[in-house]
Amino acid sequence: MEDFEDDPRALGARGHRRSVSRGSYQLQAQMNRAVFEDRPPGSVVPTSAAEASRAMAGDTSLSENYAFAGMYHVFDQHVDEAVPRVRFANDDRHRLACCSLDGSISLCQLVPAPPTVLRVLRGHTRGVSDFAWSLSNDILVSTSLDATMRIWASEDGRCIREIPDPDGAELLCCTFQPVNNNLTVVGNAKHNVHVMNISTGKKVKGGSSKLTGRVLALSFDAPGRLLWAGDDRGSVFSFLFDMATGKLTKAKRLVVHEGSPVTSISARSWVSREARDPSLLINACLNKLLLYRVVDNEGTLQLKRSFPIEQSSHPVRSIFCPLMSFRQGACVVTGSEDMCVHFFDVERAAKAAVNKLQGHSAPVLDVSFNCDESLLASSDASGMVIVWRREQK
Repeated sequence: MEDFEDDPRALGARGHRRSVSRGSYQLQAQMNRAVFEDRPPGSVVPTSAAEASRAMAGDTSLSENYAFAGMYHVFDQHVDEAVPRVRFANDDRHRLACCSLDGSISLCQLVPAPPTVLRVLRGHTRGVSDFAWSLSNDILVSTSLDATMRIWASEDGRCIREIPDPDGAELLCCTFQPVNNNLTVVGNAKHNVHVMNISTGKKVKGGSSKLTGRVLALSFDAPGRLLWAGDDRGSVFSFLFDMATGKLTKAKRLVVHEGSPVTSISARSWVSREARDPSLLINACLNKLLLYRVVDNEGTLQLKRSFPIEQSSHPVRSIFCPLMSFRQGACVVTGSEDMCVHFFDVERAAKAAVNKLQGHSAPVLDVSFNCDESLLASSDASGMVIVWRREQK
């Protein structure tokens, strides 16, 4: 990976900052060093010491844990236009949202039966490329090909603010800063990443950087100190994020494959007694799902392994299962252009495929688990959203 020097001209913005003491920074630095210097060799998944967690999960195999009883519900309100993103609300079992290239966002409730579309958020004049829930689920931020981002109140569907892209370019992806939800990072078609203050509607000073192509994917680590961004030229950049100012410092660059769009990045922090290697899951139009190990505090990536899927052109996404650290093994889920949802065990050396869900009639673009993994949602290029119910043991 390439190294980048800090830009001394990039100064932090005043106001709207999260107060963190110097002692907190020193403690976090010590924790980070412990993570990368004291990790057990060779594994990114729970170690053999994880007996307590495995007991909580019933000590069953991944195939048993991820067996599905079938479709729980099908949402078809966006049929004829792709649904590039579907997401359950944070720490929620029954609230779901999805965005569509028809320019709208649907908020759905799965319980009580029957599942219903609570409201449809309209306002964007072109397709909605991405959206994210705030940590408390009271706010959604969306990005659109109409070159704007919008802030929505989830309670009543009201548009709180419309913010134009600083470059007047199509906005392609977004993510909340995980510790300070007043800050949102967006990526656009003019190769730029911007940190935006959603309260003021302005970009943060020192919070912009240029990539080598259209920015298609963004992901923070859990502490919010590292940001990865992927573009349509096949590069993934890591940035150090200043918690006090919102400033971005470009750190590393990895060329996954020259000319292959990076359509999804998902980060997972293994900062625990049982498994200490942070990991990154990447889709990059290579007919493979790629798992990387994060090897240092600057976000340097080392390929761990890959899994076969069909993806050569569509913006397919993947996720880590939320309860991975409590299972025997470790599972990831991805969409695919073969119209299936695929499950893989990242710990299994051979025959890593755990399950495959069939039911879509178009390439599966995104997947999302609810907080207890009882339901999985998947969306496709024809606008269909399927909610799958896991078998109860």
